[in-house]
Amino acid sequence: MMSCCESPPAPSVNLPTQLKSTSANMSGDASEEEYHLQLTSEEIKCENIESGISSSTPEESSITVYAKTSPRQTKTSADKKRTHHCSDCGKSFIQLCHLQVHQRIHTGEKPYPCLECGMRFNLQSNLSKHRRIHTGEKPYTCSECGKSFRERGTLKKHERVHTGEKPYCCSVCGKSFNQQSSFQIHQRIHTGEKPYDCAVCGRSFRDRGTLKKHKYVHTAEKPYHCSDCGRNFSQQGTLQKHQRIHTGETPYHCSYCGMRFKQYSSLHLHLYSHIEEKPYCCSECGKGFTLQTTLQRHQRIHTGEKPYYCSECGRSFRHSNTLKKHKCIKVDVRTPDIHDTHDS
Repeated sequence: MMSCCESPPAPSVNLPTQLKSTSANMSGDASEEEYHLQLTSEEIKCENIESGISSSTPEESSITVYAKTSPRQTKTSADKKRTHHCSDCGKSFIQLCHLQVHQRIHTGEKPYPCLECGMRFNLQSNLSKHRRIHTGEKPYTCSECGKSFRERGTLKKHERVHTGEKPYCCSVCGKSFNQQSSFQIHQRIHTGEKPYDCAVCGRSFRDRGTLKKHKYVHTAEKPYHCSDCGRNFSQQGTLQKHQRIHTGETPYHCSYCGMRFKQYSSLHLHLYSHIEEKPYCCSECGKGFTLQTTLQRHQRIHTGEKPYYCSECGRSFRHSNTLKKHKCIKVDVRTPDIHDTHDS
């Protein structure tokens, strides 16, 4: 019995020879155009639906077919053969097995299980890629730096680091990106979209990573530990900044005066000291400021506003860093010195 993927019997033809012959004939006839039909390996051969077996093929392969018919004629001919229609979305297929594979999108069928972890997949090729997680196989190697990857697509994305290629350009601000995911996250700045919501407080975020960091606020989890002083932090970036206190590292330097800083934010504020223009002026005393936020902090001197409160003693402060220093003093006072304690 003929399987769903088998084509009707055709005259015996050697495909490579036929392609070569056709190519030669067409190259000699300048009046006829060459039409290339690119077929992926999924279109050339189909999975055996009954047995669930698919012979291994490269992730990407193609075959160039030369035809003397026009693209319009070829399309019409192909459309006539698409006799198998999906009842869910209306998409048509030439072979029944292609339709059956497609329908797994709608049914959720995943007939290919991973024997290691139990995850299931709708395509044999996806299972094969997944298995590399367990085997550690990384067959795709970067010719520039030697780094290896499990998938060809991941290698292709990585290579942009070396080539500097940034194919994804924002039509609003012109900024370019080498990864589509980074580009999509960036676009949310302009659209205002924040699809990731915190289930605890309802705050929304543009990307999943920022939401994950935010969740530590509610769980009080601080998985990042400083080996020098024992302090714990909820974010790795905060730990790295903190460790500069111990290492003395000052990676950010001012190109005007050479001053160096532990944090980029400190450098950013310092740069304003080189700008003579001070557009933000205090209406009370006439003092000028380069930043509006600096003016707002200054105005608290005149208004007497102290918006930062200590939950322990009730004292209030004009600036958040003053409150932070106050809390540190209280902690030091409460911490008993082992040398001052003795048995009663």
